[in-house]
Amino acid sequence: MAAAGSRSPRCGAPCGLLTVLIFSFAVEACEKVILNVPSKLEADRMIGRVNLKECLRSADFIQSSDPDFRVLADGSVFTASTVVLSDEKRSFTIRLSDRKTQMKKEMIVFLEHQKKVCKKRHTGETVLRRAKRRWAPIPCSMQENSLGPFPLFLQQVLSDAAQNYTIFYSISGRGVDQEPLNLFYIERDTGNLYCTRPVDREEYDVFDLIAYASTADGYSADLPLPLPIKVEDENDNHPVFTETIYNFEVPESSRLGTTVGVVCATDRDEPDTMHTRLKYSILEQKPRSPGLFSVHPNTGAITTVSHHMDREVVDKYTLIMKVQDMDGQFFGLISTSTCIITVTDSNDNAPTFRQNTYETSVDENAHNVEILRIPIEDKDLMNTENWRANFTILKGNEYGHFRITTDKATNEGILYVEKPLNYEENRQMILEIGVNNEVPLTREVSRVTSMNRALVTVHVRDQDEGPECIPASQYVRIKENSAVGSKMNGYKAYDPENKNSNVLRYKKLHDPKDWISIDEISGSITISKTLDREAATPRNDLYNITVLAIDQEGRSCTGTLAVNIEDVNDNAPEILQDYLVICKPKMGYMDISAVDPDEPIHGAPFQFSLANTSREIHRLWTLNKVNDTAARLSYQKNAAFQEYSIPITVKDRAGQSATKILRVNLCDCTHPSQCFLMARSAGITLGKWAILAILLGIALLFSVLLTLVCGIVSARKGKKFPEDLAQQNLIISNTEAPGDDRVCSANGFTTHTANNSSQGFCGTMGSGMRNGGQETIEMMKGHQTLDSCRGTGHHHTLDSYRGGHLDADNCRYTYSEWHNFTQPRLGEESIRGHTG
Repeated sequence: MAAAGSRSPRCGAPCGLLTVLIFSFAVEACEKVILNVPSKLEADRMIGRVNLKECLRSADFIQSSDPDFRVLADGSVFTASTVVLSDEKRSFTIRLSDRKTQMKKEMIVFLEHQKKVCKKRHTGETVLRRAKRRWAPIPCSMQENSLGPFPLFLQQVLSDAAQNYTIFYSISGRGVDQEPLNLFYIERDTGNLYCTRPVDREEYDVFDLIAYASTADGYSADLPLPLPIKVEDENDNHPVFTETIYNFEVPESSRLGTTVGVVCATDRDEPDTMHTRLKYSILEQKPRSPGLFSVHPNTGAITTVSHHMDREVVDKYTLIMKVQDMDGQFFGLISTSTCIITVTDSNDNAPTFRQNTYETSVDENAHNVEILRIPIEDKDLMNTENWRANFTILKGNEYGHFRITTDKATNEGILYVEKPLNYEENRQMILEIGVNNEVPLTREVSRVTSMNRALVTVHVRDQDEGPECIPASQYVRIKENSAVGSKMNGYKAYDPENKNSNVLRYKKLHDPKDWISIDEISGSITISKTLDREAATPRNDLYNITVLAIDQEGRSCTGTLAVNIEDVNDNAPEILQDYLVICKPKMGYMDISAVDPDEPIHGAPFQFSLANTSREIHRLWTLNKVNDTAARLSYQKNAAFQEYSIPITVKDRAGQSATKILRVNLCDCTHPSQCFLMARSAGITLGKWAILAILLGIALLFSVLLTLVCGIVSARKGKKFPEDLAQQNLIISNTEAPGDDRVCSANGFTTHTANNSSQGFCGTMGSGMRNGGQETIEMMKGHQTLDSCRGTGHHHTLDSYRGGHLDADNCRYTYSEWHNFTQPRLGEESIRGHTG
C-alpha cells in the first residue's frame, strides 16, 4: 500500500508536485532555472532555492525583477504576495552585482505549473489472498494556519490489494480519536485523507496517524501503516522581549566598549529557522545627541561607543530597542521594548574654592572657637563621597594653633582656633588651605587637575592680659642637708604687656614638706627646713612647689617650681635581716642583703665584714661576698645548736658604714619555720606577772616530776598506782611485749580494754619488763605526747609537733630519755627569763 499525490515541501493544493529542473545555457555563464510550483502560491512562502554562487560567487547586491518574488542571500526564493499561476509559464530575472569588480550577471527563473491526476482504482470482490508486504511510511506535511478551503485534501492512501479486492480504509491517532478530535478523516472507499480545520504548529507540530486497510469482512489486507503528518511552520509569531522595560546603570567614567546590559527576546516559531533568527537594533535614543550606545545584533548586548558621557549634563538615557525575526530582513516581524540607562556619578569634578583669598580675625587667648566658614563648589552628585569635601591646612599651622573640619550639611570648611594665640608674638598668621574629596578623582581627571588651594589671613586682636607663668614648670637644684636660710632663685612670671615682672607679687600655694619659703616681691626662695631627699615622696622624683603670681589688678597665673634635691651621702647601708634561723646540718649557710637609700653613686657595691667581736664568733662563722648587695653567712661544723649574736659591718662605696647585731638561731630542724615559734617566744620581754606565772609553772612541773619518781620507786617495790592516779595522764604497763592496753585520761574519753582496736583519742599504755625490768612511762594530753616522736630517719623537737596528731604507739620514751630532754631546756627557760 502506498500514498499517492504527495507534495514537497507542502501539501497545500490538491495533487500539486514541486520539482526543480536545472538546464544549462550560456548567458553570461549563468544557469537557467525552472521551478515547478502549485497553481496558487501564498505570501511569504519559499518556493525553491537557486545556486547564486555558481553564477557570481562574489555577489554583494541581489535584486528580483518581479516584485512578487524576493531572493535571499542564500538563494532562497520567497513569495512577497499571493500569486496565482495560469496555465502559461511565468518567469523573472535575478540580477547579481559585485560592486568592487563592477561585474553584473543575470539568472532567469521559470515557474511551471503541473497538474497530476490521481487515478482511482476499482477492484472486484474476489477471495482475499494475503501478500507478505510491509507498508512504507509516507511523508506528508501541511501548512499551519491554512486558509483552506476545508476540508483540505492532503493525500491518498492506496493498498496494492485494492487491485484484486474491495478495500476499506481507516485511520487512528491524535487528531482522529485523540485530542484534537476529528481534525483528520479518511474516505473509506478512496483512501483520500483530509484536514477539517486550520492547525497551529506552536500547539501541534506533528501528528502521528496510523492507516489501516481491510476487506468488507474486516480482514486486514496489510499491516497498519504509520502516517506522520508534519505541520509546516509559518512566521505567525512576533519575537517578544523578556521585559517590557529594562533598567541599566553605567558609571559616567566608563571606558569605550563597556557593557551596559543585555536585552533578550524569544520567538515561539520553529527553532533554527529563519522565523526565529532574531536581530537586535536601537530604533531611537533620547536625548538623541550624542549617540553613546550600540547593541550587538545577535546577542543583544548594549555597549558604550563614546567617551562623552557626563552625568552632570545628562544623567539618564532612554533607548527604544527593536528585535526582528527573519534575520532582520525587512519583511520580518518586529517587537520593541524600552531600555532606561541611568548614568551613575563618578568623581570627575574636583572641588573648588569660590575665592582664592580669605581674611578673618580672632582675639588673642581665645581657643576652640570658630573663626571662618569657607564654601566650595563641586558638580558631582550631592551627599555622596564624590561630593563631600576634605579640608587640609597645608601651611602656617606648624604649632597646631588651628584645625579645620567639614560641615556635613553644607560641605563648607569650618576653621577653628585650637590653641590660644599671643598678640605679642604673632599679630597676623597666613594659612594655606587645600580641599579634595573623600575619594580620589578618576584617573583621567587627576592627570590634569591638582588640589585646589586658598590663602586665609588671620589677624590677632590684642587683649589686656594678666601675668603669664611661662614656662609653667621651672626648675631649681638644691643639695640636701643645705643650711637653713640659704637663698636662691625661685619662680619667675612676667606681664605680657611690658615683658617684665617688677609689678608682680608671688605667693606659695603648696609645699608638701614646708621646706621652702618664697619672697613675695622677687619670687626667690629660702630654705626654711633641712631638705632630706630620702624623705621626699616619691624619693627619686622632683619636689614640686606650687606658686601663684598676681598683678596689680588681681589677675593671676599659677606655675610649678620643681626642686631637684641633689643627693648627699648621708645614709649608711642597712642590713635588711634582723633574725635568721639556720637548720643544721640541712642548711650550710644563709644569705644576707643590704640597701642604701642614697643614690646609686653613693650606694653599692657594699663591703660586708664581721665586726670586732669574740674569738668564738670568728672561729665558728665566716662571711663571703655574693654580689654587690649581698653576702653569705656560713658556720663551722662544730658550731653548737644555740642562738648567736653576730655583729656585721656593711660599708658603701663612699665609705659610709653601719654595724648591726644579727641574731642567728642555729637550730636542730628540717625547716626554719619549726624554730621560729621558739625564737619569737625567746625574744619577748616579760613583765613581772609573766615571770611569776613562769615560776609557778616550773614549781608545778617539779611536783609532777617528784610524783613520777615516787611512782617508779613504789613500782619497783611491787606497789601499784592508786586507781585515781591511773585515771590521770601517767600510765603504767607491766606487759613484757608492746602492749595493746589503752586507757583514756580522766577528761571523759572512753576506756578500751586490751586487744580491742580504737578510733578514739586515747593514750597507749607503755610496755615494759615485769619483775624488775625498766618500765616505760608516757605522758599524754588528749592525743598528744609530752615529747616529740622519732620518725624514721628524722629527729624532731618537742615544739615541732604541737597541735599535731600522732599515733601514741610510736611515741614511747624511757624515763631517763625524758629526763635528759627536759632538764637542759628548763635551765634555758630560766636563764632567758632572767636575761629578759
